[in-house]
Amino acid sequence: MNKQTQGAFCRRTRREFLWQTGAGFGSVALASILAQDGFWASTARAEMASANPLAPKAPHFAPKAKSIIFLFMYGGPSHIDTFDYKPAMVGMDGKTVNVKTFGRGGHRNGGRVVEPRWKFKQYGECGKWVSDLFPHLAGCVDDIAFLHSMTAESPIHGSAMLMMNSGKILSGSPALGSWINYGLGTVNQNLPGFVVMLDPTGGPISGAKNWSSGYMPATYQGTVLRSEGNPMLDLNPPAGTSRPIQRELLDTLASLNGQHMNAHVGHEELSARIASYELAFKMQEHAPEAVDLAAEDQETLSLYGVDNPQTADFGRRCLIARRLVERGVRCIQLYSGGAHNDDNWDAHGDLETNHNKHAGATDLPIAALLRDLKRRGLLESTLVVWGGEFGRQPTAEYAQGSGRDHNSFGFTMWMAGGGIKGGVSVGATDELGSAAVEDPMHVKRLHGTILNQLGLDPNVLSYFYSGLDQKLVGVEHVDPIHEILG
Repeated sequence: MNKQTQGAFCRRTRREFLWQTGAGFGSVALASILAQDGFWASTARAEMASANPLAPKAPHFAPKAKSIIFLFMYGGPSHIDTFDYKPAMVGMDGKTVNVKTFGRGGHRNGGRVVEPRWKFKQYGECGKWVSDLFPHLAGCVDDIAFLHSMTAESPIHGSAMLMMNSGKILSGSPALGSWINYGLGTVNQNLPGFVVMLDPTGGPISGAKNWSSGYMPATYQGTVLRSEGNPMLDLNPPAGTSRPIQRELLDTLASLNGQHMNAHVGHEELSARIASYELAFKMQEHAPEAVDLAAEDQETLSLYGVDNPQTADFGRRCLIARRLVERGVRCIQLYSGGAHNDDNWDAHGDLETNHNKHAGATDLPIAALLRDLKRRGLLESTLVVWGGEFGRQPTAEYAQGSGRDHNSFGFTMWMAGGGIKGGVSVGATDELGSAAVEDPMHVKRLHGTILNQLGLDPNVLSYFYSGLDQKLVGVEHVDPIHEILG
């Protein structure tokens, strides 16, 4: 800066400085109100809407779905014991085969076959084979598209979960729900746009990294919602204090205003913080109502299994997910399984005990969710996704027992609603289910399909960070799974 320019800068008045840096909250608020009343041109309206990072945004094209419910079976359910029928394995139990596997136990070239432990039957007009683990969900197969050749990059829980949730095996990237929040905003400004409901046994490995906003503002991160008691921790002021959150909010906004005027906080971060505090204020009133099932009739509660101890927890969370969809929440993720060992689907030892437990807790509630959404006319606009971070191997992990190791070479997930064709199956694994051999589909294609159904082009949606236009699906072009699109 030369002396002449420096002198001109120093002669600016405080009023001129504030005007040129645009630091007045009053002008922002006034402009926002005028924009809502149609005072500004469309370009100006879009610019002012960005002052609230959660304001609804237009999709890239007409969406098929408005919301997504991701049913995450943490630990890795066995595809060959659930939805991937392998009749060639019947009668092979205990035989040694040469098959390459890679899981927690490392690389192996063979092992002892563990024959599927449940019988399969055909269901629906499509004649889909489903095991006895899911007798209720089997009645919904004509509304489901099964993806039998999913692949992932890691057979280890932590990195595989990050891949399934954020598209990367390393932490630090935004979760799928954060990308949806960022791309579309939220219709309901009184509830989070991205909600996570955990298993009562605890959260999954890697914890909050699985619903983090990564390098995006924290406004886009997932909000953990509890299905009983106070829906969100730290939402209300501590017991014994008289300082209401409204006062805290006003003081915080005043503090942020001062920070911004002193150029300590950027525009984007400031907007994100303000939106977060405003949302917290609104959730005090609206979040408890969203999880209150008192208005649901007994038939609906029984449909979800809320009155059955085995299915009560997951049934309650599935029912809350439906209520959140009705209230405009964009992305809801439900975890089946938490913590470690047999508290989740990670069946390294006794496959029968493990999968009977977790399928028994989720089968009826998931079928109820699909049926309830359908009868209310919500399934066509709600995308439901089911699956874990990977599948399981056809061979035993140990010398004794029926436990299976992790398998990221080929596994099954399914999707329903939200413009997805029902009664179809895409892809295939080999006759033992050890690897995808027909139309392998990387996790990125699953993400691309989800974004596509929500009206977002997965190859266009980006966020500039670290000198790059970052994308959920990465730098290479990704196609949605066209075979299942309605």
